[in-house]
Amino acid sequence: MTVFHIASPDTGIACKLQQKIDNLAKPEGSLGVLETVAMQIGLIQQTLSPSLRKPVNILFAADHGIADENVSKSPKEVTRQMIFNFLDGGAGVCFLARQHGFQLKVVDAGTDYDFMPDRRIIHRKIRKGTRNFLHESAMTVSEMELALQYGADIVTECHQGGSNIISFGEMGIGNTAASSMWMTCLTGIPLAACVGAGSGLDDEGVRHKRHILQAALDNYKGDRSVLNVMRYFGGYEMVMATGGMLRAAELKMTILVDGFIMTNCVLAASKLYPEILPYCIYGHCGDECGHRKLLEALRATPLLHLGLRLGEGTGAICAYPIVSSAVRMINEMHSFSKASVTKYF
Repeated sequence: MTVFHIASPDTGIACKLQQKIDNLAKPEGSLGVLETVAMQIGLIQQTLSPSLRKPVNILFAADHGIADENVSKSPKEVTRQMIFNFLDGGAGVCFLARQHGFQLKVVDAGTDYDFMPDRRIIHRKIRKGTRNFLHESAMTVSEMELALQYGADIVTECHQGGSNIISFGEMGIGNTAASSMWMTCLTGIPLAACVGAGSGLDDEGVRHKRHILQAALDNYKGDRSVLNVMRYFGGYEMVMATGGMLRAAELKMTILVDGFIMTNCVLAASKLYPEILPYCIYGHCGDECGHRKLLEALRATPLLHLGLRLGEGTGAICAYPIVSSAVRMINEMHSFSKASVTKYF
């Protein structure tokens, strides 16, 4: 399997970063979260003058066998239909990417559809959807390993293109079900607290979804190791995103984390390599049931609470201006001495 060499940021520069932040012409701590984010990015980049270059949102798309059990309000064909919408620039993530200057990369990780050759799609299809984890493992070991490598390789290309900040999105009918399984198995939080409405199930639909997922959990005979859980219940898009996140941390890139599904990818990645966590900035807490509990389990503080539950990377990109403001603060604000202002606190 792909091995990553991730080192936590060296904290030796932390005192100098804090001194610079505290000596900006403002009361100490008065810019709150901006100061926290500036410190984090300064540590990631090991500099007193961090910068953000060429932000990218990689959107992985794949289908899930568990969708055959009616665990989603949306039919499976929506996955490939939305890929065409991404390519046409009409999806939610598209206007946000345009607004905030993100390059959007769309990856076919395992959609149940044969796309014609198109340079706008990164073709990394492993299989036409995962197997139904109610009855068997969603993917084989070799498929999981290939997905991790594909995700890592795409991030490498982004880094080689000059990007130092990256977010990840997903599209795949049934992937909140898969994410709920990762969450309960990797945190120990009861399944019922991990299962939500996804794309819009009503109360009866949520009850059915919980019933199916509980049956899948009862049928599971694996060892509950991280890799086994990822393989048995995951989606190709989720495993690729996990590999991408691990590679981004290895390359010392800042990772903007989106909603419920991508936070579960951070969870899985961190169980393999805890050193990934200092590289993650959590964009938002979404409306999907379980996201808040998952963030709490990771001891993560999200930047936004906007009631989002779309996925695609939308919450991560919405949070980008706050991250940009933090970097501008540390680089553009004058110190007390430069501003000729008496330190007033």
